[in-house]
Formats: sequence, C-alpha cells, structure tokens
Amino acid sequence: MPHAGLSVPAELIHLHRLSPRQIAEDGDLGAREIYAILQTEVVHFVTSEIARAFVDLNRAEDDLGKDGVVKTHTCWNVPVYERPLPTGLVEILLARYHRPFHARLSALAGAGVVLGVDCHTMAAAGPPVGPDAGAERPQVCLGNADGTCPADWMRLLTTCFQAHFPGRVAVNRPFSGGHIVRRHGREMPWVQLELSRGGFATEAEKALWVLESLREWARMTGAAHTPLPG
Repeated sequence: MPHAGLSVPAELIHLHRLSPRQIAEDGDLGAREIYAILQTEVVHFVTSEIARAFVDLNRAEDDLGKDGVVKTHTCWNVPVYERPLPTGLVEILLARYHRPFHARLSALAGAGVVLGVDCHTMAAAGPPVGPDAGAERPQVCLGNADGTCPADWMRLLTTCFQAHFPGRVAVNRPFSGGHIVRRHGREMPWVQLELSRGGFATEAEKALWVLESLREWARMTGAAHTPLPG
C-alpha cells in the first residue's frame, strides 16, 4: 500500500507549498481504511507514511517528470514547490525513502508468497495529470503490465471481483500497472489493484468485497492454505 501516507519528509518541511488537504488529495484517499482489513489475512503487509506528493514509491528512480518519483506538481496540477529542488536533495529522498521500500519488497519475495497485491484507490474520474483526464473510471481496475501476473490468474481475479462488485471491473485500463508490479514482477507474480473512490459503496463495503474477492481467488487457485501477500 504505497500511497496511503500523509507525512512530509523532514527534508522538505520548509520547502513545499501544499496544504494538508492537497497532500491528502494527491494520495490514495481511503486506502488505509479499505485495505486495513487485509493485515491479518496476508503474509506481509507493507506500507509507507511518506506522502505520494513528495516521494512516489510507484515510480521508477529515473522518472523525473512532472508526475514522477519526486514530483513538481500533484495529480491535480498544483505546484508542489516554489522553486525546483536541487539534484542532491532528490538523491537524498531516493536513498532514504524510495530504495528501502523496494529493497523490502524484494527481500519478502520467496517462500510462502503466492501473489503480490499493489493496493491503491483512484479518483472516480481521471485527474488532469492522469492518462484518462476527465473520463469516468471503473469501480475496479486490475493491472498486470501485460505479464506480471499470469493470464489465467488475471482472468480468475477479474471473475472474482466481478462477482462481488456491482459495477465495471476493468483490466489494464486506465492503469496497466506502475513501477512496483513492473519491477517486482520479475521476482514473483504481482497485480495492481485500483478501487474507485466513487460513492457506489462505503469504505467498509469496499473492504469486505476486496477481501471476499481475494479469498475466493485463493480458494479457486488452491492458494487458500497460504495467506496472500500484500
């Protein structure tokens, strides 16, 4: 769960220009409440307190664009800083927050781990910096970057989520999977899970539907004897 954090890195406290609301709105609102139900169900539950607006753990280190690993603007096109950060400070942020997170995910791949689930929420309609600006989004988007999760598992995951969510479940649209699944999909199977923040259900209902969908998938694949990694 890489985008649930709200904390400002100590190195940036006096440099950024975002309000607490803007920091929250750039991250995955509701993720902590929805996915907390998985903590006792999985082998590993990994998250971060650092806000996505400052260090995006789902971006590659060399992605230094507007919506990259250390952003210049939020996904709502709000400037994060008054002036560009020095290159040396960007490197410090990567070393202190980005690399340790990914090192931990790599270290956890192995015995007892069946599937990595990269847990997110998404705006109900595409934000200005999104790949689908202004477009209505599905209730669920499952992404495997066309290969980080086996095709038969993806089909079954889609079926399970369709059985529990009342609306549309999409695959690889609008998101096919970010840096987490693409990087760590080389180590073990990974899928990116995006839930719409639309008002079609409460966060508690969404949490239960996610849990039921993953439990059903685990039973149908024979993975139910091993808790799912998260």
